[in-house]
Order: sequence, then C-alpha cells, then structure tokens
Amino acid sequence: MIVGTAGHIDHGKTALVKALTGVDTDRLKEEKARGITIELGFAYSNFGNGSVTGFVDVPGHERFIHTMLAGACGIDYALLVVAADDGIMPQTLEHLAILNLLGINRGVVALTKADLADDIRRASLTLEVRTMLRESSLRDVVIMCVSAMTGEGIEALKHHLAEAEREATTMSASGRFRLAVDRCFILPGAGTVVTGSVISGRVALGDLVTLSPSGLPARVRSIHAQNRTTGSGSAGERCALNLSGDGVSKDAIRRGDMVVDPVLHAPADRIDAELAVLASEKRPLGEWFSARLHHASTEVGVRIVPLGLPISPGQSGRAQLVLDRAIAAAIGDRFIIRDVSAQRTIGGGKFLDLRAPARKRKTAERRELLNAAARQDAPETLVALLAVLPFVVDLDAFARDRALAKDELSRIITTAKAEVIVTSQGRYALSKEARIEFTEHLQRTLTAFHGDNPDLQGIGRERLRMLAMPRLPQPAFLVMLREEQEAGRLVMDGSFVRLPGHEVRLTEKEEALYAKLVPHMTGDERFRPPRVRDFCEMIGADEKEVRRILKLCARLGRVDQIRHDHFFARRTTAEMVEIIREVAASADNGEFFAGAFRDRVNNGRKVAIEILEFFDRQGVTFRRGDVRRVNPHRLDLYGEPRSGSG
Repeated sequence: MIVGTAGHIDHGKTALVKALTGVDTDRLKEEKARGITIELGFAYSNFGNGSVTGFVDVPGHERFIHTMLAGACGIDYALLVVAADDGIMPQTLEHLAILNLLGINRGVVALTKADLADDIRRASLTLEVRTMLRESSLRDVVIMCVSAMTGEGIEALKHHLAEAEREATTMSASGRFRLAVDRCFILPGAGTVVTGSVISGRVALGDLVTLSPSGLPARVRSIHAQNRTTGSGSAGERCALNLSGDGVSKDAIRRGDMVVDPVLHAPADRIDAELAVLASEKRPLGEWFSARLHHASTEVGVRIVPLGLPISPGQSGRAQLVLDRAIAAAIGDRFIIRDVSAQRTIGGGKFLDLRAPARKRKTAERRELLNAAARQDAPETLVALLAVLPFVVDLDAFARDRALAKDELSRIITTAKAEVIVTSQGRYALSKEARIEFTEHLQRTLTAFHGDNPDLQGIGRERLRMLAMPRLPQPAFLVMLREEQEAGRLVMDGSFVRLPGHEVRLTEKEEALYAKLVPHMTGDERFRPPRVRDFCEMIGADEKEVRRILKLCARLGRVDQIRHDHFFARRTTAEMVEIIREVAASADNGEFFAGAFRDRVNNGRKVAIEILEFFDRQGVTFRRGDVRRVNPHRLDLYGEPRSGSG
C-alpha cells in the first residue's frame, strides 16, 4: 500500500511520517534550512503484518501544489493532516479537493500537534473536519488525534494503517506495465535510475520497456520495490528501476515521463474527458479555456473545449483537452486542472478517449461513443461501443489505450460476443448486427450500382469501401470481401467488385456500331488500326460514342487500349505477345531492340514503341536501356479473347 500525505504547510506532515517510519523525508539542504518540504519525500515501514507500507510526503505550500500532484499519483491511501492549533487552512481544502477529484476514497485524517489543544478544541475541530469531509470521497474516514512531539496516538495510527494494509484490495497486476516517473538520478556503479509509482501491470528483471512520450527504449537491469531489492515490481508499489540502453541517461528522462510496456507507447495530445469544475470557481469554463493539466507525474499546458455548453462551477461535463505536447496516458486515468498562474485548482476528471477528433467533435455519434467509453467495466464498454452502429472497434487500440493485457482482451471479446476480423495489420470488432448490416448493405449498394451502370463490370473496391456501412479500415474490408466472395454473395474482379450474376453486355445498337469497327481492327491492317478520330471519319459516327464503345469493349476483354484513343483487337494483342516471344528467343541473351519488333509487325517506329511501352506497363516486357527482355511469368496474360472480340 502507498500512503500519500496531504495538508497545509507546517501542519506536521513530515514530522508525522518520521514518527511513523523513523525516516526524515526532508533530505535537501534548502528544506532543512527553511523548515518546509519542497520536494517529494519517501519512506517505508513494516507495521508488523509482513507487508511494507510506502509513504509519499508532499509539500504543503501553495507554490508547490504541482509537486504535491506528482506525488499523489499512484497513492491508494490518503493521510490528510490538519494541525490542531491552526485548524482547517487553504491548502487543507485544496488538497482535499484534489484527493476528491483523483477519486481517492480510502484514508485517515490525523489531527496533528494534539498536545497543543485541549479536549474542547479537539472536539470542535473534529466536528469542523467531519463537516469539511461531508461532500468528499473521504466522508467516512476515521479522524485521529496524534502528536509527533509526545508520541500520543502514534501507535494507534500505526495499528490503523496496518489494518488498512491488510484490508487493502490487491491492485490487479494483469494489465500492461506503467510507472509514472517522479525522480531520475545517477547511482554510482549502477547508472540511470528512475523512481515512481507503478500504476498498472508488472515488471521483471530483463524486461524491455519504453520511456514515453519520448519513445526511448530501455532494459530493466535491477528493481527495488517498496525499498527492497526484488525480481519484480507490481501495481500498487513504489519502484526504483535501474535502466540501460542507448540514449538512456539522466538528461533524457524527466519527471512526467512514463516507463511502459512497449506496446503502450502511443502518446496523446488531444483527449476527450469527463471534467468536473469546483464550486469555488467564479466563471464557467468556455471555449478554448487555457489552463495547466496535471496527470500522473506530468504537467502540461492545455486548452479546454467543452463538448456541450460551458461547464459551470460545481457542475460536470464533457470536454476536449488540447495539450501543448503529447503525454503518455490511459483511458480512465484521473487528471487535475489548475489555472495558468498556478494559484488555484479549477477541477479535474478522467480520460474517456485518447484519440479524440479535431473535427466533428460535438456530433450525436461522438456523444454516443463517449457515453459508451464512460462505462466502468471494459466488457461493458466494448459492448456499448459496438452498439453505436456503424462503429467498428480497433481491438489492438482498444487494449493499448486501456493498458489491457492480451489475455484480458481475449476475455473481454468473449464476454462481449463480438465478431472479430483478423488481418495482418491488426484485429477489429463489430457487433453481430453490424456484421449482418454490412452484408445487406453491400448487396443493396452493388444492386443499385449495377442498375445505374449496366455497362460497367463492377464498382471500384475503394469506392465500395467508402460507401459500405459500417465503413471498415482497408485491411479489414478486404478480409470481409473475401469472406463474402467465399460465401458466393459477390465476385472480386481485379480491383472491381460485382454481384455474381452481373455481366456487362452491349446493347443491339452498341453491337451494331462495334461491328462496323471490327473490320478495321483485323485483317492485314490489324497492327496499325485507325485511331478514334479516324474511325469517326471512316464510318460517320460520333467521336464520344466511338470512344465510349471501345472503352467498354476494353473492359469486356475484346480490345486493348494501347495508347490514348488507340485500340487494338484482343486477338491482335495476343498475336503481338507471340511475336515478342519469338523475337526474344532469336535474340542474343533474350534481349531485343524495338526495331526487331517493328520489322515483324510492319509498323511505324512511333507506334511500335507505343505498343512495347504498353507491354512494359503490363509486365510482359521490361526495359533496360535500349533493349527489352521478356517476363516469362506474364506471357500467358493474353489468352484466347472473349466471345465477340473479332
């Protein structure tokens, strides 16, 4: 268990920790000289139950609230200190508000310097404190009178903390590892060491980790957990990690970084969140409100954009947090908002979506998604997200942004009864209803497209993806198309998709026009057929109509478009492939010049070059300088032409 102190300056937090543990957490010369805590202090004690209790002693001065917030990260038990002589003071209230916003509901209140108060003062202060706690997350905690000077109440407090340690619910270590760095230093003979609270997961000797948001990779050389050398560290413990790796140094790591499982490295700089504004604020939080965001041990500038009406004092609402720089975070993490001058705490809340959109952030669909993301239980969240049709969940991102382990995600998928699409680039999930809707929508879209475009072989695959509901990422869409094809519901024809029964045919009028073109594309002149404009003069047809018919016949495999407005009969194209094969076979090393092909087809140099460039694009030949070689794997590309190709 990690206990964090809280309370006003000079109310005896450090003295109380020393009385409980024997450790003076004020280690800096300036702290000794000024008699106040400036930096975070750490101490450990075993209260006789076999477990080590860690203490984080925080500064009480208003100028060091940012340091207090860094220390509050990861604590699961609050030791709120109120001096019996001074009573409730400004930082008492601010620290309590912070604990409340962080959702810390386990703790104890210590009325310190009890030797300076008589029974009447103790009773009245106890009543004041109970009133103060009434609306907070610590409303039901015990209030104890103690004195570090005389020792009064110290043993009773130790006993209380030992009971709290025994009753503490062990934090789950099944998630992926995250440690919020609050210190980094060089230890002689060891190297770079970082310390912090383990927020989730477990780390072991030799593990590869990543420093986020910088992305610096490192390896764990040794571990101290709760001030003891060990082979592993888990959630709910304070750990010191000795790290090694290229670039790993004291200068490369700072307070606010996180040491994470490499899978989790995905910094966020635009986050949708649930935000509560303290009643002490004078004005609502409106569009692009500037503030400072405190999360874990980091502090960063933020602009707040309410996702509805401005958030009034004492109220809660959804907001988008636009950060000055990216941070390492997870969905469900708590945060605190303070003003830019660092004089007051404004509010706080928890993260709902780490990948918030810059546009359309206030739409009805976004509201539904955030309502789903606000669920406490991960399986419930996945079910709720899948219910927001036509939403598709990127499962790997879902697990990463919640720091879920692989086995946790598998259990959640099973519980949610989701349809999973497995691709080489990741896994995606959609509801059974969305899967059915996808198939039905494809059928409706293809039917409508064929009805409007009977002369087209099908709809382009990417165009179909953009029309499909739900809209899937490209890898997932391709997998789903293949499943639909295997089920016989559609046909993937190259880069086009069509219904199984769809076949492009020319109308009688179109066939009649094509029949006039065929004689000029076959026979002795087949290697130099007329271009579109020449056809128009020869048969007296409209140029646009001739071009349309020839392009349609190209899709049917009757002709090939060698160059713009220059079409060859498919049978002629196949014949030219055979000529290329023969020319290459008779050439030295299989390399031939364009002139050798031109002589065989009895064509002009320009047209012969155009034909060979067409075959280069088709992969039948490939050019190297002035010569070409044949690609034997593509020689069968042009087989027998389809019926009606002339």
